[in-house]
Amino acid sequence: MSEEIIALLGEIRDLQKQHIENYKLALANQQQALDTQKQAMRRARTMLIVVAGLVLAIYLLPAVWWGLGWGLRCALRR
Repeated sequence: MSEEIIALLGEIRDLQKQHIENYKLALANQQQALDTQKQAMRRARTMLIVVAGLVLAIYLLPAVWWGLGWGLRCALRR
């Protein structure tokens, strides 16, 4: 009877050790996932800035071009 208890306790100990190792691996995977997500957010933020700059350039460039043209026409009439 006592040998069975000792064997059972040894098995429980081994399972707990395995559980701890699996838990450490899960934590490492979560940290890696967080790091990957942070990198993706940095890339997305950079792309947002680039796209916003392009959109502003596309909309503002004709207005500036037209304004400069208008200013040159007024200057030439004087």
